[in-house]
Amino acid sequence: MADKGLLKTSLGTLFKEYALVTLGVVSYALGWTIFLLPNNLIGGGVSGFASIVYYASGIPMGVTYFILNVLLLIIGTKILGTGFGGKTIYAIVMTSVMLGLMPKLIPMDFIHEFALSNGKLICTFLGGIIAGMGIGLSISQGGSTGGTDIVALVWCKFYAASPGRVILIVDVVIILSSLLFPSYTESGELLPFADKLAVVVYGLIQVTVSGYAVDLYLSGSKQSVQAFIFTKKVAEMADAIAFDMKRGVTVIPAKGWYSKEEKHVLMVVTRKTDLNLLLRYVKTIDPDAFLSVSTVMGVYGQGFDTIKVKTRK
Repeated sequence: MADKGLLKTSLGTLFKEYALVTLGVVSYALGWTIFLLPNNLIGGGVSGFASIVYYASGIPMGVTYFILNVLLLIIGTKILGTGFGGKTIYAIVMTSVMLGLMPKLIPMDFIHEFALSNGKLICTFLGGIIAGMGIGLSISQGGSTGGTDIVALVWCKFYAASPGRVILIVDVVIILSSLLFPSYTESGELLPFADKLAVVVYGLIQVTVSGYAVDLYLSGSKQSVQAFIFTKKVAEMADAIAFDMKRGVTVIPAKGWYSKEEKHVLMVVTRKTDLNLLLRYVKTIDPDAFLSVSTVMGVYGQGFDTIKVKTRK
């Protein structure tokens, strides 16, 4: 009975994760379709380069985005190994589909009323925030849009560098490269060079805003909780958390002072976003279990944050 409950929980969790990755992809595509593309705005990463190709040639952004990511996945697999999860591949495919589908589904009247009339600066901020929150949501569920992340990992394999710094440099290079390509508006007019310089500035703003939105979302999803579980089914509960839920669990010897009974307590530290999943596991295995859950200030080590110590110069 418990096994069926756990299987149902695992499938439900997997469905929820893919659903949230999809929601993140939709948010990302909406940010580009409504606010950025109609204003001839650009950004960093593969999406930014795909938008430059779109403005110059009219090739749909989703097509270029998909082709470039497939090439990067092949290169990354050859150099880094098959470390790319199913959610990353799913996110890349879905993003390509949504970037191609959204412009056909959203009426231009709506875009003109909602976005174009507000000016490029406001659209840069709104598009960056919505796209960034979408990326953050996907990453929090184990998905990734690939792109320059793979470039950074390949570079750092051969050279000592920070992945974040490599991604930032690549993004800046992509944005500046837009000056080398012709850019046409929706009406087919060639964008003047002075306007392209302004687009570069907007692009740098968009990358900054989008990156901040990603960090803002992930900082909330990375909050951790500590749970103490008192149960008579210690072995079954510990195995389920460790092997099914794939979370660390520590068994601590304890003694009930009133009953004078020797017991074992399970201690689990996990992300706050996984708390409901943990509670479902506990309820399925032992409905009579007693839990104590508290928020922790910080968790450092494998699977959590890295200890950062400032060194004196």
